[in-house]
Amino acid sequence: MLLKFIYDKLFALIGLIVLCWLLLIIIILVKLRMQHGPAIFKQKRVGKNGKIFTMYKFRTMEVHHSGSSVSVAGESRITPFGAILRKYKLDELPELWNVLKGDMSFVGPRPDVPGYADKLTGSDRDILKLRPGITGPASLKYRNEEEILAMLDNPQKYNDEVIYPDKIRINLYYLYHYSFWKDIQMILCTITGKRMKYGGEKI
Repeated sequence: MLLKFIYDKLFALIGLIVLCWLLLIIIILVKLRMQHGPAIFKQKRVGKNGKIFTMYKFRTMEVHHSGSSVSVAGESRITPFGAILRKYKLDELPELWNVLKGDMSFVGPRPDVPGYADKLTGSDRDILKLRPGITGPASLKYRNEEEILAMLDNPQKYNDEVIYPDKIRINLYYLYHYSFWKDIQMILCTITGKRMKYGGEKI
């Protein structure tokens, strides 16, 4: 895991330097297209060993909404420009700062909000031994999660009863079968949109 930690720090710094122009452009566009509210969305998430940290993303939703904890493609609280950012995962770019700080890794389980992390019991809590990631095997498998949920009558229930337990299973496999080279492969698949074989299934 030392190699992973060094890789995260080095490439997060490089990424922030190389992409600073893009980050600035997106900040300006968010302020122009979504005038009410900040360009950066901040939310408390659960990190390694259950430590709470602040995660940063570009804002993609209206400031005032009463939506659920799961996001569904096409819902009204997501702005048109926000939908573009989410489609191309550009809203995740500020998380490079979280990686540089050590809150997150490039690859790992997506960081849960405290309410979801509190549901972890028994050996499932071993997931909290991992630093959460920008991408990961569960994120790749459910890269079209918002589209899946948009087709359902009760997306919250499906997420809680089907998707979330499956993500736990996949992330536990990642914990027990960690490979730095699989991490690299997952990063490349995230960028290119390609699929890969992982744990006996295609993600």
